[in-house]
Amino acid sequence: VEFKGGRSYTVAFPQAVKNDAVRDDLKTAFEGDFPIIKTVGDNKHLNITTSYKKGVDNADSLVQTKLYQGLQKVLPGISYTEFAKNNILSSQTVQPTISEDLKNGAIKATLFAMLIIFLYIFARFRDWRYSVGTIVALLHDVFVTLIVFSFFKDIVPFPLEIDQHFIAAVLTVIGFSMNDTVIVFDRIREYSREAKKGDTKSSIINRAINDTLSRTIMTSLTVFLTILILFIFGGEVTRGFAFAMLIGVITGTYSSIFVASPILVDLGKEKALTAPITPVVTDNAVTVK
Repeated sequence: VEFKGGRSYTVAFPQAVKNDAVRDDLKTAFEGDFPIIKTVGDNKHLNITTSYKKGVDNADSLVQTKLYQGLQKVLPGISYTEFAKNNILSSQTVQPTISEDLKNGAIKATLFAMLIIFLYIFARFRDWRYSVGTIVALLHDVFVTLIVFSFFKDIVPFPLEIDQHFIAAVLTVIGFSMNDTVIVFDRIREYSREAKKGDTKSSIINRAINDTLSRTIMTSLTVFLTILILFIFGGEVTRGFAFAMLIGVITGTYSSIFVASPILVDLGKEKALTAPITPVVTDNAVTVK
C-alpha cells in the first residue's frame, strides 16, 4: 500500500482472532483484493491494509463498510455503528501522490546503490569490465526477483506486496550478490597475475570459478537455509521479505558465475586479463615474464 495507495485499519476484537480466519472473507468483501493482515500486540488486535478503491474520492465509508462485512463471522451481534465507533481503533489513508513519492525514493535508492557499487568495483579492480559485469549481474538479480515475486503474487496463500520490506530485501540481495561476485573476481585477478604465456581469459576465469565454486555453494546454502527458517516460522510480517530473499539468494548465486564472469570474456577482447608479457634480455638468454 505504500507504493499503490490504499487504507489501513487497526481493529479490536472481543476474542483472539487468527489472521487466516478472516483473510478469505476480507478478500471476498474487497472484491478480490488481497489484504495484508498483521497481528498488533495480542491476538485481539489486527492491522488490516487494503488497496481496494485506492485513489477513489469519498470512498472511505464504502471501504469501511466492506471491512465490516468481511469481519462479520468474528464480530457476531455487533452493528456497523458499534463497529465504527468501538472496534476501529485507528485508520490511515495513503494517497497515490504519497505512494508515488515513496516509489520514486525506492527507485533512487536502488540506482544510487548501483552507482556506488560500480565506483567501488572500478576502484578495487582498476578495470571497467569488472564494474560492468557486476552491475549486469545485479540488475539480473533485481529483475528476476521482481518477476518471480510478481508472478507468485496471486498464487501463494500469503500476501506478496511490493512495499518497503520488498525494497529492503532487494537491497540486501544486491549486497549479497555483489559480495559473491567480488570473491570470484578476486580469484580471477589473482590468477591473471600468475598467468603463463598462452593462458587465455576463458581458461583463467574457468579455473577461478572452479576453485571458488564450493565456497559459493556452501555460503549460499547456509544463507538460504537461514532465510527458509525465517520464511516458515517468522510469521506474516516477514514472510514477503523472506520470500524475496529466497529468490534473490538463488539468483545471486548463479549470476556471479553465469552472468558476471562471462561479461569479462565478452567485453574488451582486445585487452587481455593477464599481465602483459615482456621479454627480459640477459647476458646469455632471453627470458619471458
